[in-house]
Amino acid sequence: MSTRIAVLGVSGGRVAPGAEEVLAAAEVVAGGRRVLDELAPVGARRLPLTVELTPVIEQLREADGGACVLASGDPGFFGIVRALGAAVGAERLDVRPAPSSVAVAFARLGLPWDDALVVSAHGRDPRPAVHAALRHPKVAVLTEPRASAADVVAALAGSGRDITVAEALGTPGERLHRGTPEQLFGRAFAEPNVVLSLDPAAAGGNGRRATVWPPRTPDRWALPESAFEHRAGVITKAEVRAVALAALGPGTGDLVWDVGCGSGSIAIECARFGASVIAIDADGEAVALTGRNAAAHAVPVRAVEGAAPAVLEDLPDPDAAFVGGGGEDLGPILDLVASRTRRAVVVAVVVIERVAPALARLAGHGLEAEATAVQASRLRAIAGGHRLAAENPVTLIVGRRP
Repeated sequence: MSTRIAVLGVSGGRVAPGAEEVLAAAEVVAGGRRVLDELAPVGARRLPLTVELTPVIEQLREADGGACVLASGDPGFFGIVRALGAAVGAERLDVRPAPSSVAVAFARLGLPWDDALVVSAHGRDPRPAVHAALRHPKVAVLTEPRASAADVVAALAGSGRDITVAEALGTPGERLHRGTPEQLFGRAFAEPNVVLSLDPAAAGGNGRRATVWPPRTPDRWALPESAFEHRAGVITKAEVRAVALAALGPGTGDLVWDVGCGSGSIAIECARFGASVIAIDADGEAVALTGRNAAAHAVPVRAVEGAAPAVLEDLPDPDAAFVGGGGEDLGPILDLVASRTRRAVVVAVVVIERVAPALARLAGHGLEAEATAVQASRLRAIAGGHRLAAENPVTLIVGRRP
């Protein structure tokens, strides 16, 4: 059988208890340069880990003597175990974890973390991690220099979150920086670190531990209009919302725009699926109405008052966007929305003459666009029986990024 590769977690400048002899006997040791300088045995061949793991993994695979990888915390938790296992097979790995930085960070604050959402900005687009931190009440973000704690803190400005940046946990250089994003903005943070984003109203927990986290998707969606406060029936009807939600595909890590939010029904349903949501409307009462509806459904929605497209320019790019109405400004709104949305744009129109121009606008920005008329009839009681009462038809135009 091929030689096994020991994967040892490091915390506080030492490997996990019981792994010292494994490290001492290693002839080939891979790890970050700093941890190699501190822990690699004298005489062992050192393999510094870089972004490109393949050459290092090949050398570990071919090592004749003891091969060892040193990794921060728990190497199976957003760590190198995934890449190593895929390359050499899980049966060749001898994994000995230390406490993860997330566990230690929450311990320093005296908080439980079985209800925390843990996301990573390490080696990937950091935006989903930021969107999750904006939506969920207790989030840990794993960072790296290319997606730094300072970047995460800056992106959380205005969120009302309590932030902790935990540096160099378990070492003499350990330090906790605590405050709001605004208080911590502009600071430089030592590597390595983890960022905790906490909703001050919910971070301590309510005594009910989540058995599955993140929570499952809602047990129903396309809620009835009666689930929302609205004005004189001006609300996206449930049947239309169902089709729009299917096209938007909102979920944890997404940012969704609801442009022309009205009562906020689309925004709130997206937030219930776990997405971070910004609801925009030029009508101050619509913005207030959306805020009340979001509070009633216990989901965070950022409501912004202002006229599109100008008000959209300073907002972060969305993964998906819903545009309701728009009037004579629909064309310029779609130009901006389509140019900045990463995945899908859904447009709801009632005036049929606007369908073809909207399709052309979306296609002009490289989206694959199609339109579907949604017509529903609801059963109504009448004397002696029932009748089908037609709702106003709405055309949903969907543009998808190829």
